[in-house]
Amino acid sequence: MTGRDCILNHLDGRAVERLPFMPITMMFAADQIGQPYGRYVRDFRVLVEGQIATAERFGIDYVSAISDPAREAHDCGAEIRFFDDQPPAVDEATPLLGDKDRLRTLRIPDPATSPRMSDRLEAVRHLREQVGRERLVEGWIEGPCAEAADLRGINHLMLDFFDDPEFVVDLLDFVTEMEISFALAQLQAGAELIGVGDAAASLVGPKIYREFIQPREKRMVEAVHAAGGRFRLHICGDTRALVRMMAELGCDIVDLDYPVPMEQARKEAGRDQMLLGNLHPVETVLAGPVEKIERELDECWRAAGPRYIVGAGCEIPRGTPPEHLAAMGTFARRVQPTIPGP
Repeated sequence: MTGRDCILNHLDGRAVERLPFMPITMMFAADQIGQPYGRYVRDFRVLVEGQIATAERFGIDYVSAISDPAREAHDCGAEIRFFDDQPPAVDEATPLLGDKDRLRTLRIPDPATSPRMSDRLEAVRHLREQVGRERLVEGWIEGPCAEAADLRGINHLMLDFFDDPEFVVDLLDFVTEMEISFALAQLQAGAELIGVGDAAASLVGPKIYREFIQPREKRMVEAVHAAGGRFRLHICGDTRALVRMMAELGCDIVDLDYPVPMEQARKEAGRDQMLLGNLHPVETVLAGPVEKIERELDECWRAAGPRYIVGAGCEIPRGTPPEHLAAMGTFARRVQPTIPGP
């Protein structure tokens, strides 16, 4: 069974021989091929090489075009700071929408011609060409809250929820339309799964999430599904108060960060929601030892039940010893997705 078949069969509730293995690798992948991260995020050829090399070395079942959260903001015209060997970052001091009135003149970039969005499309195309049907190919977009924060500035946005909710609605609707366009372009380029990162959503409470964020994430899920794709939602941070609402979205995968106890997540999400995660990336995956990684994965799997995919709470950190990531893959390959009795 190929990695692609393992993921798709598991998502569809068909029998699989083992658990899928789907860790997020970015800086770790660049380091595997000896490339500075600045090149990884700006040249799709480097990203493709890093993803395939990492997947082959560690038995990862998919490859991903994920790299950084600044692609869409860059192509909208935001000031982005690039670094030789670190992820690019939005300049919070000069957000694109520091003047809210600018939103009225903002236009959605064309993913096919905009510099950084089109680079991701090329990454997806080349990943699909090179992995064939051996591994699943994942595209990536920003979630509504995360991208709104990139365009407006996160501190401004958090105040806007209270001071100017009408502006927030307009901004989130613009972002949602842009991200759906980007997601559909990646599906057309060969992605079968769209990952969505909405880290800023972990900073809002359940009331704001329910009113402002959840409906836009739902539109994204529905658009991806209508186009024949699968949907993976990842919200960094403590989402314990949001898990039930995240599960209402209809995502194929809800990807959990380490602050969320897996037992609670299963209770909140229901028995049928596929859960992924959620080892502490630093204290467990980076620091180890292997025995701790194996023990905590076993705890996650037993708490989550059969509808579970092996991964960390977030990105595999740069500097993680290879044997630590290998141990996660070994665990996935030896475990059948049923929970043994006492």
